[in-house]
Amino acid sequence: MPAIAGPEIERLIQLLARLPGLGPRSARRAALHLIKKREQLMAPLTSALQTASDKIVICRVCGNIDTQNPCTVCVDPKRDPSVIVVVADVADLWALERASAINARYHVLGGTLSPLDGIGPQDLTIDALISRAHDAAVKEIILALNATVDGQTTAHYITDLLHNANVKVTRLAHGVPVGGELDYLDEGTLSAAIRQRTAV
Repeated sequence: MPAIAGPEIERLIQLLARLPGLGPRSARRAALHLIKKREQLMAPLTSALQTASDKIVICRVCGNIDTQNPCTVCVDPKRDPSVIVVVADVADLWALERASAINARYHVLGGTLSPLDGIGPQDLTIDALISRAHDAAVKEIILALNATVDGQTTAHYITDLLHNANVKVTRLAHGVPVGGELDYLDEGTLSAAIRQRTAV
């Protein structure tokens, strides 16, 4: 595709196109909007990106991304220190927080086990999780991992490692989503829902 603007604008479009959910066309629209609203959007965005880039750290306790270490979640005295929710990625932590589903502590693994991609236990923060699980204050580990082959493999691996820790190990329920219609669900979801049925 021929260039439609100078190299600086083309570079902006290319960088925006790398963001999740933005393809080349969306990136061009976003770039044009930023350029048109330079005063209201581009200057503050540039400043915010620079400030965030300088201050972002990975929490030494849980692996969350924040501007303080330990992170805001880890230092929150209102959180239940007896429960650790294990997630694969920071995006999963943020999703659970948006839902306000639980008021616990977290542990970010940094991914899931994936032999095909060369990701083994040494590439994740599993050792740190096992260490945290042996803390006397911790009573439950919730494995909030995706219902994929890699997510379930990781959950089984962690469960095996936690067999001698004095903690209850649970996982998220799988099955019919809230508002879901049975006719539109795949067979795997329906099977999981039947297996994990609960009393009413």
